[in-house]
Amino acid sequence: MAIKRKTLTRHGREGFKNIRRNGWMSFASMSAVAIMLFVVGAFAFLIVNTNHLIDTIENDVEIRAFFEHDVDASEQESVLEEVESHDSVENVVYRDRDEGLDVFMESMGSDGEVFENLREENPLNDALIIQATDPQMTAAVAEEVNAQSAIESVEYGESILGQLFTVTNYVRILGGALVIGLIFTSVFLISNTIKLTILSRKDEIQIMKLVGATNSFVRFPFFIEGALIGLIGAIIPIAGLTVGYSYLYSFMYDQVPFFTFVEPNPMIWQISGLLLLVSILVGIFGSQMSVRKFLKV
Repeated sequence: MAIKRKTLTRHGREGFKNIRRNGWMSFASMSAVAIMLFVVGAFAFLIVNTNHLIDTIENDVEIRAFFEHDVDASEQESVLEEVESHDSVENVVYRDRDEGLDVFMESMGSDGEVFENLREENPLNDALIIQATDPQMTAAVAEEVNAQSAIESVEYGESILGQLFTVTNYVRILGGALVIGLIFTSVFLISNTIKLTILSRKDEIQIMKLVGATNSFVRFPFFIEGALIGLIGAIIPIAGLTVGYSYLYSFMYDQVPFFTFVEPNPMIWQISGLLLLVSILVGIFGSQMSVRKFLKV
């Protein structure tokens, strides 16, 4: 066990020395890691907030079901209970005609006061405000509610709802495909840059093999080196993205209060952890793929 521990220490030390010894090539590899991870991270933040915006828009979709004028309270209660028991319904709010008039007047601002004289002969209907558990189920829920005999009409933006969901679904698919494509591009570019660092030392690897070094003995220092290149290269973009996003979040919160980005915590830690893991794995992958070519001597 002592020998193995000594060997591991030696490999770790060699990994650090290799980075210092090949300064400019190591710097180039770290720069490639930093640039690509910054791009990937920025797009990851963009996609997460785009999905947040889409979710916010979809969650604002609601169904307004208006009762017939001559429906009594007990029948309204029966319909309310039946709608609430529906598996696809998340929330139901009963709004009588007086509340409906108050909401309408409030939406008109100071001009809404002219409608106060309608209070005694309120022409509005009592209504149910319904939200589906899944916004995509809105049309189906609206159709079932509209089938109730006590319901006069149902409104839920039918004319634009289908288009809205089509657009949001395409945005989600495009965003996911974009991030995946950037990750694969990053893996390719970073691993190739690291390969150049290792290729410049092919003579060193071949000499080690000729004097009897085992494959694992040759590989391990490069394993450490690749992991360190990935780790060090990830620090700057992660720090930059963390500071930049935190500032942008605060700015948007103050300047655009009606829409805020996703809260930095825990999203920043999740994306940073993912970027760090990807960078280390890519560093190891790039170094090991290059070393393997020279192990058969």
